[in-house]
Amino acid sequence: MALDLKDKGNAALAAGNYDQAIEHYTQAIALDPKNHVLYSNRSAAYAKQGKYQNALEDAEKTLSIKPDWPKGYSRKGTALSFLGRKNDAVKAYEDGLKFDPSNQQLLDGLREVKQTQPSFGGNNMFPAEAFLKLAQDPRTKDLLNDQEFMSLLMECQKDPQKLIMNMQDPRISAALSVMMGINLMGDDEKMDTEPSPPPPKQKREPTPPPPEKAEDESLTEEQKEAKKEKDLGNEEYKKKNFEAALAHYNKAIELEPTNMTFYNNVAAVYFEQKEYKKCIEQCEKAVEVGRENRADFKLIAKAFSRIGNAYKKLEDYRSAKTYFQKSMSEHRTPEVKTIISELEKKIKEEDRKAYIDPVKAEEAKEKGNEYFNKGQFADAVKSYSEAILRNPDEPKYYSNRAACYTKLAAFDLGLKDCEKCVELDPKFLKGWIRKGKILQGMQQSSKALSAYQKALEIDSSNAEALEGYRSCSIAANSDPEEMRKRAMADPEVQDIIRDPAMRLILEQMQNDPKALSDHLKNPEIASKIQKLIESGLIAIR
Repeated sequence: MALDLKDKGNAALAAGNYDQAIEHYTQAIALDPKNHVLYSNRSAAYAKQGKYQNALEDAEKTLSIKPDWPKGYSRKGTALSFLGRKNDAVKAYEDGLKFDPSNQQLLDGLREVKQTQPSFGGNNMFPAEAFLKLAQDPRTKDLLNDQEFMSLLMECQKDPQKLIMNMQDPRISAALSVMMGINLMGDDEKMDTEPSPPPPKQKREPTPPPPEKAEDESLTEEQKEAKKEKDLGNEEYKKKNFEAALAHYNKAIELEPTNMTFYNNVAAVYFEQKEYKKCIEQCEKAVEVGRENRADFKLIAKAFSRIGNAYKKLEDYRSAKTYFQKSMSEHRTPEVKTIISELEKKIKEEDRKAYIDPVKAEEAKEKGNEYFNKGQFADAVKSYSEAILRNPDEPKYYSNRAACYTKLAAFDLGLKDCEKCVELDPKFLKGWIRKGKILQGMQQSSKALSAYQKALEIDSSNAEALEGYRSCSIAANSDPEEMRKRAMADPEVQDIIRDPAMRLILEQMQNDPKALSDHLKNPEIASKIQKLIESGLIAIR
């Protein structure tokens, strides 16, 4: 089950559905918490979403499970780089290179982060490009697989004195010669040589013009006549005189019935006439004739693609996909691959719509309630998920599944369900309360406070909302330093703080409180100020 969920997560990540990918990876982790690949993949999804702190946490978890996995260091370096921790990112990439010195992903990451960092002092004398030179030079490429040598080189990079002490090591001399482009290996192994002079240009005799192409004498009279009929049909086809084109193509088939091109041409006419079933029949005949007569595989692929396009026009997307896949098996092209991806999306949407059944959704929900009451929360999640698939517009199903995720400590997934719940029904009281409780569990008191405020706007006397609001108010004011640290780890807050315009606005607000009302008229600025208030970084008095 975990592997199946991982594959679903990979597919969602490739398609750009990052929330869905994270959900699948999190469910897989709940089933297989020691699988380092799952944390690594979820780290990638978080990074794509811009949640770099979460990406960093997953990368570190990956390395805690498998400390010698280079990709874990790449994930960590990426997250640290986007969090602005450039020196730490460099160290992560370099730590990974100790295990796999020729890893292109690590080398590229190290190069990029160094390009954005103005200075690294004397502890990083070899840029990433230097390691690339080692990998590309035949004299030194094998050194990258020498663990002892790479450890020595890393030590020399950190301490230049060690480099001087090891200059007699022929491996160090060779590496420095390649990386720095200087000759440390003696006169018999010079790095630079004079290029050989170009050979003298020889006087070329003028090339005689190619002979005029003569008609292929190997064709029989019937084949020559068939070709003429085909050419006449092509002319009529271009003029959209389809009936005349059909007559010529059928005449060509009579003259040469073993040539599948003529059958393909007839199918093309039927396609233009919107006679899609006739087009399919003709293409199938073309494939049959082509296979019998060992036709070019590209012609057979073309016939299969035309069948696929005909089924696509008939909105039979499954059959269309089948024939485009047959086309790919004959001749792979990027265009057909793209069409198959589009068809898969259409099929998925058809399946989703066909699966909707509110009655069965209620049955799944009741089963989920039974599992929940028995404490079987993973089974309850499956039942509530089934209810959502059967009726995706019912908010209470998301609320119920969020309660299960909370019990399983999958707070991110629970929060996502709560947000979907209140998106579907902004007046759904339990959705706001549940969101507040999850945010409390995630120690985000200021955000939880906002959720409880929404609940109290709906029902000002609700005991759960009142108690949640009270406890969050106390927590938000009890440890302002801890609250500030958590807020500064939020990528969205970091972006706001780094924005020069926002810094100027905040300074104006501090010196002139009246400036606040003017800035709040701008919705974008108001939203950013509200985010800082919720984070506890600023207060309005």
